[in-house]
Amino acid sequence: MHVMASQDMYAIMGISGQVGSAVARHLLDRGQHVRAIVRDRAKAAAWEAQGAEIAIADWSDAGALATAFNNVGGVFAMLPANFAPSPDFAESRALLQTLTTALLRALPPKVVALSSIGAQHQRDLGLITQLHLLEDALDALPMPHAHVRAAWFMENLRWDVALAQREGRLVSCLHPLDRAIPMVATDDIGRSIATTLTETWHGRRLIELEGPRRYSPLDMAQALAAVLERDVEATALPRTQWAARFEAEGMPASRTGPRIAMLDGFNNGWIDFEGGAVEHRHGHIPLGYVVDELVNASRDVVESVA
Repeated sequence: MHVMASQDMYAIMGISGQVGSAVARHLLDRGQHVRAIVRDRAKAAAWEAQGAEIAIADWSDAGALATAFNNVGGVFAMLPANFAPSPDFAESRALLQTLTTALLRALPPKVVALSSIGAQHQRDLGLITQLHLLEDALDALPMPHAHVRAAWFMENLRWDVALAQREGRLVSCLHPLDRAIPMVATDDIGRSIATTLTETWHGRRLIELEGPRRYSPLDMAQALAAVLERDVEATALPRTQWAARFEAEGMPASRTGPRIAMLDGFNNGWIDFEGGAVEHRHGHIPLGYVVDELVNASRDVVESVA
């Protein structure tokens, strides 16, 4: 049984990003108080206008983070996205050392962290290794904490919109094209984390989160076709071409391995939910709704440039 906490202040990391902003928005909509942790005050104006308290703290500054985590009802913690980490994940390890130092100094009553589907595994995770390390680091801390293991982000389709618009094609690294995987909208992630932050529990919680149904690359192409009102064909990009594609997108050749390993894990079924007694939640936002937003956003960008 989870009992709702009294109205409180919640410290939010990554508030400038997709998930952090969604967490903050849902908390504010519920009448809760938010402390927005930002590195640059210029990015805080919109949150300040909505009544959020602002804390300036770099993610590498344990002292500033500890101050930001003080006197709150809970902390939303996360690692910044890093799609091209060093082979030993040195960047994430350093940030986790800072994060855990700050949390131990501040000792907030609870922490909710953004993790990932598959993070229960210790090997063959690629990029998701960073979230396994995050879970390990928080599990060593004394305060109640929850890992929200989110499915594949529906918003990842953002990078496929332009090609679908121009050429009616979706080129996918997810194979086979008809295999559906768990996916979730970032707004549903934010809602679930906001709910968890306002609950009371003891010890460690694991929460698996996916959308209302699972989707395949064929479903993604169909969703794009419906919004774009044109045919969109899904094709599988051969694995031998992945590294070249990532390098063409600007990723250093020496750093493509973790991304490839993650995709391998999704394609062979290794990266999946743990199941069993783990809490499992479903969001309600369908892929079509997210695709509609992504396409409209891309059109707005084109019009503003024009």
